[in-house]
Amino acid sequence: MIAVYTITSGLHNEESVARLSDEFLAGVFPEGNYEFKGADFSDFGTHDLDLIYVRTGGAEGIFKSLLPEMLARGIERYFLLTSGKSNSLAASLEILSYLRQQGLKGEVLHGSAGYLQERVHMLETVALARKKLQGARIGVIGQPSDWLIASHADPTAVMDKLGAKLVEIPMEELLQEIEKASADPAPEEEPMAPNVRAAYPGATQIYHALEVLVNRYGLSALTLRCFDLLTSVGNTGCLALASFNADGIPAACEGDVPALLSMMIAQALTGFTGFQANPSRIDVETGQMLFAHCTVPFNMVGNWQYDTHFESGIGVGIHGNLPEGPVTVFKVSGKLDRHFAAEGELLRNQYEDNLCRTQVVLQLKPEDARYFLTDSIGNHHIILPGHCKALLEELL
Repeated sequence: MIAVYTITSGLHNEESVARLSDEFLAGVFPEGNYEFKGADFSDFGTHDLDLIYVRTGGAEGIFKSLLPEMLARGIERYFLLTSGKSNSLAASLEILSYLRQQGLKGEVLHGSAGYLQERVHMLETVALARKKLQGARIGVIGQPSDWLIASHADPTAVMDKLGAKLVEIPMEELLQEIEKASADPAPEEEPMAPNVRAAYPGATQIYHALEVLVNRYGLSALTLRCFDLLTSVGNTGCLALASFNADGIPAACEGDVPALLSMMIAQALTGFTGFQANPSRIDVETGQMLFAHCTVPFNMVGNWQYDTHFESGIGVGIHGNLPEGPVTVFKVSGKLDRHFAAEGELLRNQYEDNLCRTQVVLQLKPEDARYFLTDSIGNHHIILPGHCKALLEELL
């Protein structure tokens, strides 16, 4: 819910101000999807998004008098909705400057009705995403794979910046659950090579074992040191991770926690966890890049086939085809102090037998492609449908 509070100078005629206010708010909220609080700030800070509508000039002192109580509730960022009439903008700019002097954050929301509708919608989306991330429990099943030397996460930063907790779970516990898990037969209608069909039931055992851990630890997301499964149970986690991601539970490969954090942020904002993939080829002159991995969320692909896992040639991997069109490539660091977000186009899907099974060719700007060779945040990056860079950066 969006709540709108008001501050108004007593020098202005209330009837005139109220009429202008009604017209202005009707333009910003044409569907009436807000709660008007007026001058009663007693529950300020308790909604998904709280806006302060500065209705007139001369209201700066009122805001200053309200600020100590709002600070006592831990509020550090303030959104000042401004109509541009009755010296509303001038007062908002003075308030914004005061906030900055106090080391606080603020933004004046001012512009056309269309712009304000879009901006308020974005702020509400980000606020809801933050609420979804708050209190999340992130399962780290086994440590990051040995080759991911730059892909660890700082538990303190994860808690401070997302309000989420890392939960370490030994690989041995998963292996014990796999031994007890039920196995689903391969669907008869799905075409599969004989070795993939034989591996399918074992891949579903991994999925059901992970389900047990998700329920046992109350996990909101998980990452799995999946390559250990190749030697311990002769199978892969690709099918399980594809299923969890499609069901809205972010699930990352190889124990990569920064990749998982990126997927959690993406899912909270867009509804898609994204395709975790390796950059495999880069043409910095044109900006074309090839990304590949052996699993992809089922809800992101138009169709898919079951294949083996690339490196090992065993188990069940996923060869999916993603829709062509706008995409965003995204990654956060393990300390959440850096991020990369670039918009581009998915040009085509392809299949080569010397790469991970799902393969997509993207068109990025050359300078964005060059980032991977000069300043990349680890190996894995997340590919999301649509252009959503502004939304991701607003949360971060």
